[in-house]
Amino acid sequence: MAGLLRPYGWSFAAVVLLQVIGAVAGLAPLLAVVELGRTLLSPSPVDQGHVWAVVIAGAAGLSVRLLFTAASSGIGHIVDGRVQLAFRRQLAARLGRVPIGWFSRRRTGELAKVVGDDVSAVHPFIAHTPGELVSAFVVPLVSLIYLFTVDWRLTLITLVPVVLAVALVPLMMTPTRLREQKEFDGAMGRIASSVVEFVQGISVVKAFGGAGRAHREFLTATEDFVGVFYRFVRGLSGIAAGMQLALSPPFVLLAVLIGGATLITTGGMAPADLLPFLLLGLGLTAPVAALGHGFDDTQAARRAVGRIRDVLAVQSLPEPAHPVAPQGHRVELRGVRFGYGADHEVLRGIDLVLEPGTVTAIVGPSGSGKSTLVQLLPRFFDPTHGSVVLGGVDLRELDSRELYRTVSFVFQDVRLLRASVADNIALAVPHADLDDVVRAARLANIHDRILELPRGYGTVIGEEAGLSGGEAQRIALARALLADAPILVLDEATAFADPQTEQAVRQALAVLEGDRTILVIAHRLETVADADTVVMLENGAIVERGRPAELLAQDGKFAAFWQSHRSATAGEIETRRGVPQGDEPR
Repeated sequence: MAGLLRPYGWSFAAVVLLQVIGAVAGLAPLLAVVELGRTLLSPSPVDQGHVWAVVIAGAAGLSVRLLFTAASSGIGHIVDGRVQLAFRRQLAARLGRVPIGWFSRRRTGELAKVVGDDVSAVHPFIAHTPGELVSAFVVPLVSLIYLFTVDWRLTLITLVPVVLAVALVPLMMTPTRLREQKEFDGAMGRIASSVVEFVQGISVVKAFGGAGRAHREFLTATEDFVGVFYRFVRGLSGIAAGMQLALSPPFVLLAVLIGGATLITTGGMAPADLLPFLLLGLGLTAPVAALGHGFDDTQAARRAVGRIRDVLAVQSLPEPAHPVAPQGHRVELRGVRFGYGADHEVLRGIDLVLEPGTVTAIVGPSGSGKSTLVQLLPRFFDPTHGSVVLGGVDLRELDSRELYRTVSFVFQDVRLLRASVADNIALAVPHADLDDVVRAARLANIHDRILELPRGYGTVIGEEAGLSGGEAQRIALARALLADAPILVLDEATAFADPQTEQAVRQALAVLEGDRTILVIAHRLETVADADTVVMLENGAIVERGRPAELLAQDGKFAAFWQSHRSATAGEIETRRGVPQGDEPR
């Protein structure tokens, strides 16, 4: 935690210094009351000048306390805002550079908790805990020095409640308590993940009546949390109750009165000397009670910062120290092997060349590695063996900005920003003219639909209007077309489009081909038929490649794949017409 907060060391020092001055000044009103009590109880005549001087000193101390503690709190909150902003920027920058596969191995709710809740959890530690800790140490220390000058014996008696409370603190840090705290955080993360997953899949749950099964994971997570929370509270409740009893004003006053009465009745202390112990004795316990809350906040912040550090420590895809510029746009995959884990190899020895100006279609059964293969081109992953070469240069030797100026991509799972339609299309070219945005939208056959929105290209997606899956894909396609990158990667970019739109998009791509290299995952027969080269994947390896007509003539795996898709498509069409699958229409 100290490493992450080191850049703000001087600000923290200012917060602590101001709080020290304010805490010490805050004792002035109490000492003024003590001095007034002694003066007024003294048998000697009252000195009016001395009384007013004491009152003014007490009021001045109170003013200094208010001023300095307010300044300390204000600076602390400013530092807190800066720290949270810095943390979120660091997390955003790191998450923008980590391999996409890292996300697939983590639950959405747990990652959202780190970026949201865990960053917010540092607020009490930064904005409040420094002041509480300073008060917890400075106020008792100054008070003790003063009380020892009055009567050392009653001072030790006054410390008995504090010693009892502090003696219970180590019980809160036993391995069992720390394990329960860790289990508590884990249970909270599982609840967050189950809620996010349930909300994201609510449409499927309602459509297929799986509410009971969908609720089961959330209910299980909730029941686990209840059990963990019960153990957590049960382990701390006795300790917390003991500390609260020891630090409670009645218990402290009882200890002071018993000790003071004993000393006064035996002639060991003047009655007026009991007054500072009655006032400052309570002042000893209040900061220590605040220290307990500060301890909780510190532990919560420590665990939160630990999870933040875990995310920031994830290895990003390395950037080259001396980037090399590609010569041309020829793409080669040389002996590429890739796995998401040591025991799960997805691609096995892929050798493939994508010539400029050609369309290459990747086909194969589900799980054959198609999506993984196309995601290597924009460097969402690095191969575990072999290399992906662009213009004669390994992608690992290219600057990432140069890579993303060269490769644009549209995947089936489209994510649009909560921004205007124009800003979504111009995401890769933020300074593009509206005319260029409109031209790209026309090519993607989405222009007319955009004009139907409330404010046309200025409509904010997600606030003023929503788009269907096919419309969102066409927005993403327009974004890729506007980027005008020489290499275009498509993961079945027309999967959600109607036949007319699909035809228009394919015509647009045909016009754009020229010197553009297009790699597309193909599920539709029309896309396969338009390709220059078809690559058939099976179990992570290329089993056939060539022109569509040549592969069909070979009557191999691709021909069987083609025929199965034709049969499935024909059956779907006949079913829509009301004709049983397998029967010929008359």
